[in-house]
Amino acid sequence: MIKKKGRRKRKVWTVIFIIIGVIVAAGLIGVLVDGPGRHEIAKLEYSDIDFKNLNDGTYEGEYTGKKSHMRDTKVEVTVSEGEVSDVKIIKGAVDKEGKPSTIKEGKNIEDLFNSAVLAETLDVDVISGATITCKAHLKAFENALKKSENK
Repeated sequence: MIKKKGRRKRKVWTVIFIIIGVIVAAGLIGVLVDGPGRHEIAKLEYSDIDFKNLNDGTYEGEYTGKKSHMRDTKVEVTVSEGEVSDVKIIKGAVDKEGKPSTIKEGKNIEDLFNSAVLAETLDVDVISGATITCKAHLKAFENALKKSENK
């Protein structure tokens, strides 16, 4: 009877260690696969946008990674009377219903876009803990705004 209890305990611990090992391995694989894409986005630079020279209309902008497509984003920007009046996230940090996802501390990407519009620059503070996601969305936003400038 004592031998059976000892074997069961070892089997339970073996299963626990296997599960932990699989979780750790999956995490490492995820980091290795996503690493190049994260590095690419971290290096993104933004152009100066003349927020006072935007043409009315609706413009799409997107960011598509070259090394990873995990954070590809697409936004639709509406300019009315020379000002950004609406930004809709088509692809990116949105929930199943298409509403901006809460990223951290109750903030979402719309908060980031609002900061950029109010400051009239893309050089704004990103949401702490979501730097990569924010930078990809800002690049898509920039690409839409460039279309509005060039019209």
